[in-house]
Amino acid sequence: SGVLLVAKKRSALTRLQDQFRDRETGKTYLALVKGQWPSNKKVIDLPLQRYLIPNGAGEGERRVRIAAKDDPQAQRAITLVRVARLVGDYSLLEVTIKTGRTHQIRVHLASQGYPIVGDDKYGDFEYNRQMQKMGLKRMFLHAWKLQLRHPASGENLQLVSALPPELQQFIHTLQPPTGEPVAPL
Repeated sequence: SGVLLVAKKRSALTRLQDQFRDRETGKTYLALVKGQWPSNKKVIDLPLQRYLIPNGAGEGERRVRIAAKDDPQAQRAITLVRVARLVGDYSLLEVTIKTGRTHQIRVHLASQGYPIVGDDKYGDFEYNRQMQKMGLKRMFLHAWKLQLRHPASGENLQLVSALPPELQQFIHTLQPPTGEPVAPL
């Protein structure tokens, strides 16, 4: 869920693609993980590598893993993490990616022992079944903010998408509201 960017003109598309390729955009996601994220863990700088798991149908399932730094197939990946809010025994994280690798957030958080709640590829499968019984029907990862320059005017834009109702409701299931004001996300 979250911000989705669509270009109406080819000229806008190519300008936007240039911004993404040159890492001139800012992409921040919200992810819920079980446990309290360590406050001193703010940067994950671990290389990633794509691989295939044979599935018997000839193609295979695409996966990503942490790679050795000297591996020629490794791609550098940098993820910034900040705790937005503690929700009971969980941490709602603001995750900003500095590189845009496949499954980067999912693999980086899982590699630190904090898989995203509901992640069916890199998460805790038994735990995710329990979360489904509590009402979470999807992975708790949301494209929250996107910062970029307007492709025609050059104006700096920040696009924001609030958490969808089903994720807000799941947070309330984990920690019912106390009546105290909470900064909106």
